[in-house]
Amino acid sequence: MFDVVSRYKHPEGKPTPGMTIEELRKKGFSMTEGQWLTRILFLESIAGVPGMVAATVRHLQSLRLMRRDNGWIHTCLEEAENERMHLMTFITVKKPSIWIRGLILGAQGVYYNLFFLSYLFAPRVCHRFVGYLEEEAVLTYTRAIADVENGHFPEWHNRPAPNIAIDYWRLPANATMLDVLYAVRSDETSHRFVNHSLANLNPSTDVNPFALREPDMHLKGQKISFDREESEDFVQRSHEIMQKQMEKMK
Repeated sequence: MFDVVSRYKHPEGKPTPGMTIEELRKKGFSMTEGQWLTRILFLESIAGVPGMVAATVRHLQSLRLMRRDNGWIHTCLEEAENERMHLMTFITVKKPSIWIRGLILGAQGVYYNLFFLSYLFAPRVCHRFVGYLEEEAVLTYTRAIADVENGHFPEWHNRPAPNIAIDYWRLPANATMLDVLYAVRSDETSHRFVNHSLANLNPSTDVNPFALREPDMHLKGQKISFDREESEDFVQRSHEIMQKQMEKMK
């Protein structure tokens, strides 16, 4: 459904050698800049919802039950802000049409409320769903990177990165849109790992293993998530690292 709405096309077969960019796009082996941006803008406008909803629900729950949240709220808010910055970056490249804005408005209204109700009763299922959503985002950016590097998306090959992207990701001054795609894909990989890991925990009692630090990208690239025991070990190691740092400061 998401592919249909965003008009995403990416056939599994290989194109005939020697095909021009126009022929590749006509046959569906590549997409135009407008088609890529339509998918990306729609994806990011939806991806920014779950983190804010989860943080809101857990914030209100913490106030209502008068107990600590075990570090989940901050991670959820951080994810929502990061996804919003993805959107802010890509709309500097092209402003969405009235049609896309209307589509996003309707989808956001439905999705926010459905996710809110779902998170009240099944937070683990919601985090698992978001993990799969992030897998789709990783796949989208992986294919976009491949199209740029293979010459099927020449508009972004040497296009300078927007200033907002250079500032946010601390990219070099000569960074290009390809660098931005790599940075965004790295973020989505992190969100995939975090949400699949949170889905393995008890949201009422378990400590968020990412409250103090996150594993490096090598680990996130090798594993899809922490299981519950691995999360507990990671929390323990994080406390040990903090304790050693505090001892050095004395």
